[in-house]
Amino acid sequence: MNVPSLRAQAAATVAVLVAGFALVFFYAPLDTEGFIQKVFYLHVPLAICALAGFVVAGIHAIRHLRSGDPVHDARSYVSIHLSVIFGVGVLLTGSIWARAEWGKWWVWDEPTLVSFLIVFLLYATYYPLRYAIEDRERQARYASVFAITAGAFVPLNFLAVRMAQPLIHPRTFSSAGGLPGSMLFTFCVCLAGMALLWLLLVRFELAAKSASVKLSRLRRALEGEAYAPPSTGSRIAPGVPSRAASASLMSDPTSPRI
Repeated sequence: MNVPSLRAQAAATVAVLVAGFALVFFYAPLDTEGFIQKVFYLHVPLAICALAGFVVAGIHAIRHLRSGDPVHDARSYVSIHLSVIFGVGVLLTGSIWARAEWGKWWVWDEPTLVSFLIVFLLYATYYPLRYAIEDRERQARYASVFAITAGAFVPLNFLAVRMAQPLIHPRTFSSAGGLPGSMLFTFCVCLAGMALLWLLLVRFELAAKSASVKLSRLRRALEGEAYAPPSTGSRIAPGVPSRAASASLMSDPTSPRI
């Protein structure tokens, strides 16, 4: 299977995102909420991609524990990193919508908002947990256990919220009639664009890490060291993997098989 280049995927991502938001402003009709409803086309795709990214991180963490391959650790780390960034966007856009609809920036008795905040804060602890461990191998193992446990919590949390009553957050897809066709089509295009953006950023960050590995090995070669194991005292994670894993990552630096 041929994986598109980063440049090709970036062009496709921009095209889909531009098309999606053009549909948001010029095609999708307004509903009873008024113009603020347009936030829905950004807020919900961000949330879906963030939560899916956390689950993907858990899958790579399982593969890391089973194989010991640092490449899967790197993919798990990058998936969490970018999903946390998307999570910030979810909380910001959710607060903007809440302010316009409810007159408050935050509503603590709204289960959807609070549950996502809990998930976000849970994953925010991933970084201090990881960086507090000096030994790189233990660091990777502990981080993988965390990613698996937290990744299993995500769907359980989602199901718990769906069953919670009363619910004051709008249930767009489960309410009677669902979305009109034009709004559903616009939403699907925006979701596709956001998913492409997430994948593009994952590939870009992994490619940057691969380039860092190559640069580090070149620097050591210029200094007369054919190969030097990475320091276990570094807190930058995940860093330069073992020689075999480095070769695996560098063989296809822009294709994280997610």
